[in-house]
Amino acid sequence: MKRMSSAVMAAAVSVALAVSGATAAVAQGGEESRAVASAPAAADAQRGALVSVQRLRTLTARQVTDELAGDRAGAWDTGAVRYGLDTYRIVYRTVDPHGRPTTASGLLALPRSGERRLRTVSFTHGTELSKEAVASVSTSVWSQAPALTYASAGFAAVLPDYLGLGLGPGPHPWMDVRSETTAALDMLRASRAVVRAKGRELRREVLGTGFSQGASAALGLARSLQDGADGWFRLRAVAPISGGYAFRDAELPALLAGRTAPKASVIYAALTLVAFNRLHHLYGTPAQVFRAPYDRTVEGLLDGTHTGPEIEAGTPASLDALLTPRGRAMLAHPTGRLAAALRVADGVCGDWTPKASVRLYYADQDEQAVTANTAHCHADLHSHGIDAPLVGLGSPDYGGSRHLGSQQAGTAAVVRWFRSLR
Repeated sequence: MKRMSSAVMAAAVSVALAVSGATAAVAQGGEESRAVASAPAAADAQRGALVSVQRLRTLTARQVTDELAGDRAGAWDTGAVRYGLDTYRIVYRTVDPHGRPTTASGLLALPRSGERRLRTVSFTHGTELSKEAVASVSTSVWSQAPALTYASAGFAAVLPDYLGLGLGPGPHPWMDVRSETTAALDMLRASRAVVRAKGRELRREVLGTGFSQGASAALGLARSLQDGADGWFRLRAVAPISGGYAFRDAELPALLAGRTAPKASVIYAALTLVAFNRLHHLYGTPAQVFRAPYDRTVEGLLDGTHTGPEIEAGTPASLDALLTPRGRAMLAHPTGRLAAALRVADGVCGDWTPKASVRLYYADQDEQAVTANTAHCHADLHSHGIDAPLVGLGSPDYGGSRHLGSQQAGTAAVVRWFRSLR
């Protein structure tokens, strides 16, 4: 899911796997195919390896408090601030949605607590439309606040940018839980290497949380950790906030029925079609799903190089002005590849049985991620015997948005819960 307030919106590093002698390999009967097939295995061996580390900021506890309390769109809770902190931008090796090698970036924030063995929080962010709007690049309070909150409370805060954002190459595969999961897991691995180089250690137990799009990503990471995807890290608890867990059965119907904010509906509809088409080939030409003149512009607008305000200005005020009848029908009644992709995205709550503690945080009358998403997730977990508490955040406000306010209120609530766990 994305954040829509323009008040809080503000050198890609790539790795290519070269296969030498391709022409000769073809002539020799399939050696090239075997070399290409080995690419995922080679990429797996490098996952989480560091490419670069850059120290960004050092803040005292007083400076953290002042920054969180000084956000003009809405002051953040500072009750958990205990320590100063250091932040680092990390670039690391990971895999793309097809298992091929690539790189991604993220932000690591470490408390100046004197503690050698640190508890770890993985925070996965909500939708960002620009590569520069994520925590490893942006200096906005909105982008930095989760890292500052968790690190100043004594945790190592690990914030992956996902693929294609920050310093990651290419477009971002939005709402692709599989690549969100691998990017988040590999960011944990890279962060562990950085922390060890500083004479400290990340504990095995991971506390996972995320907002909006990142709520699904947090559950994807949690599932992966429980399944033993890493030899060191284990899942301790997961606390997603205001997620879009049920796109097919809750979010898309609400969007098409006008129950979400109009501009949010337009941008989410465009993102769904454009981002899923990049991975799953849903349409042949943009004109099949987008009306003129947007059929010539919307894919370019959503390439990660445009700011939120630019995208808001470049898209229409209504879905009727954006979508062709075919485009609307695809979202109203997903079939084929789109239906299959949505089953994967919507499986974060129902395709596994958590053994760790789970809490689901949500805001009343959320104008972007409708609360029916959380109800569906709760029901899916309950069907597996998991009674995950629903934690209502009331009607928070951040820059006029309850959805954005739920990240702010949710972060304050989640850090208190995580501090209580031992």
